[in-house]
Amino acid sequence: MNGLKVGFLLIALTALFIAIGYFLGGSQGMVIAFGLAVVMNFVSYWFSDKIVLAMYRARPATEQTDAKLIRIVRMATQRGGLPMPKVYVIPTEAPNAFATGRNKDHAAVAVTEGILRLLSSDELEGVIGHELAHVKNRDILIGSIAATIAGAIGILASMARWGAMFGGFGGRDDRDGANPIALLVMAIVAPLAAMVIQMAISRSREYKADRIGSAISGKPLALASALEKLHHAPVRLNLDQRPATAHLFIANPLSGRGLANLFSTHPPYQERIKRLQELAMTGVPLA
Repeated sequence: MNGLKVGFLLIALTALFIAIGYFLGGSQGMVIAFGLAVVMNFVSYWFSDKIVLAMYRARPATEQTDAKLIRIVRMATQRGGLPMPKVYVIPTEAPNAFATGRNKDHAAVAVTEGILRLLSSDELEGVIGHELAHVKNRDILIGSIAATIAGAIGILASMARWGAMFGGFGGRDDRDGANPIALLVMAIVAPLAAMVIQMAISRSREYKADRIGSAISGKPLALASALEKLHHAPVRLNLDQRPATAHLFIANPLSGRGLANLFSTHPPYQERIKRLQELAMTGVPLA
């Protein structure tokens, strides 16, 4: 199923680039846009994790400064039967975390400085277990590609704006002049594309990651406590301006207002906590 989603996103990206290329430059614009789409597809698949990590200025964790974090990740990977992923720290006080990469052999786990300060060791183990569950469930590739496509959508919007301002790219082979149309199309397509990307990321995967992550850590109540703390943290990583990357994080970084949260990929944190408490009472299933 995740393979189908990856294919859908790559095809949708190609079609979007070609369509906008036509509006901006006619047949010549389509050719240029197709070439750009091919490059973006290649980059999305092979380098989306590096792009996302660079986007948040993540630095590699080291034994000298992040020994506790590395130890927790190493223990969790051993319990989950996974290869040791690369570990990164994001320089922000907003507490959050995400996993990224093509597959379990090329995975990375990133946490913020804020989450390291906010959570206890048990709570951090719960969060790391959740992120490794995304790796184990093999759904990190689609999340990474979706985040990369968010940047591509920004490129398309910028192309349309500049094309409308400066009379297009001079390559249109019709006479009606489509710069205003291109601008209108981008005004409609860009936010819709971001929403479609979010809709492609199932909210159910968070429940599954909570469950399997609890099996990895053995601490569902610690994860529930972590989610509570993350929701009420005084500093939030607000991504309302780029909502298509919000699905990467364990805690919803959207403000909860407007269209940015309409297609939220995160279930209500209260329901997640309730299910984790039920797991603790009935016993955590094997991962």
